[in-house]
Formats: sequence, C-alpha cells, structure tokens
Amino acid sequence: MMYNDTTLKMKIRILEVSMIEKYKEENRMNDAKRYDVVVERLALRGAKLEDMAQITLDLQIKYLPSLTFELCLEHVQKVVMKREVQNAVLTGLELDELTEKGLISEPLAEMLSSDYGLYGIDEVLALAIVNVYGSIGFTNFGYVDKTKPGIIGKLDAEGKKDGKCNTFLDDIVGAISAAAASSIAHRFAK
Repeated sequence: MMYNDTTLKMKIRILEVSMIEKYKEENRMNDAKRYDVVVERLALRGAKLEDMAQITLDLQIKYLPSLTFELCLEHVQKVVMKREVQNAVLTGLELDELTEKGLISEPLAEMLSSDYGLYGIDEVLALAIVNVYGSIGFTNFGYVDKTKPGIIGKLDAEGKKDGKCNTFLDDIVGAISAAAASSIAHRFAK
C-alpha cells in the first residue's frame, strides 16, 4: 500500500509515540529521553529511521512475504530505544563530527577522514549494536556492510567528500538496520 508523504509521516509519528511509551514501561534498559536526541542527531547527519526501515524490509521480505514497512520501522525504533545502542550511536556520531571540525589529532584524524580500510573500529562499534541480537545480527551486518544498500551507500559516498566524515555513520545505520532485521527474524522464527 502506498502512502503520501503527510500520511506516512503521521503514521510514523503515531508509531513512534506508542512504541516509546510501550518500551519505556517494558524495559529499564531503554532510554526514552535520549531516544529523541539520537533520532534527531541521526537525521541531522542524513540518516532517517525510515531509510533504515526500508533496508530492514529489504533484508527480511524474502523470508516473510507479508512483512510491512510499518513493522520494520517499529523494530528499528525498538533497536534505537536501547541504551547501549544509543551510546554507540552518540559516540560514533561525535567522532565523525569532531573529525569534520578538525578536533581529532593525528594520525587518527587521517584514518577517520579517509575511512581507512584497516582502521576497523567503526565496525567494532557497529558490532556492539548488532551483538544485542546474536549471530544473525552479525551476519546481517556483514552483508549490509559489504553491499551498502540504500542510504548506507549514499552515506558512505558522501563521507568520502572533502570536509565530510561518515566513517562511523554508515556502519551505525547498517548496524541498526541489521539489528532490526534480526529482531524481526527472532520474533517470527519457527
């Protein structure tokens, strides 16, 4: 079913509000206050939850043909609600932004600004996100990190432009998408 932009935004906001209240009550490890900060910081860097939900849908539709975008978005929101995910996101975003501002010393600044292939800490931080969902989280992340579908590829390419650093952001987005796909897989496992 196709929605116009206004209808989709309204449905997404209704989902967010109900999901936030539900998960705030269910789990003390969730942080509803920081959730809004994380979502806003991601969006300011060009990474919207809806883009992550689309990747999640693309990862899982083959296995669950009746899967909906809305359910994928709910699982992305559920992942972002987790405190340890929020900590990883905020840490990675801060390092990318400090690199852009020239506030990281060498040789780390060069490794981050060039997204040096053997640096690997960006992937380690992303693995902290997918680790919450077990081995399927790792395999989903490995796949999206290699193929860079959707917004991940766009963020990766943008991060290679002068003055821009998305070394952590593309992996964070991939990890959130992979974790949400893993959450769905766990929920519907037979």
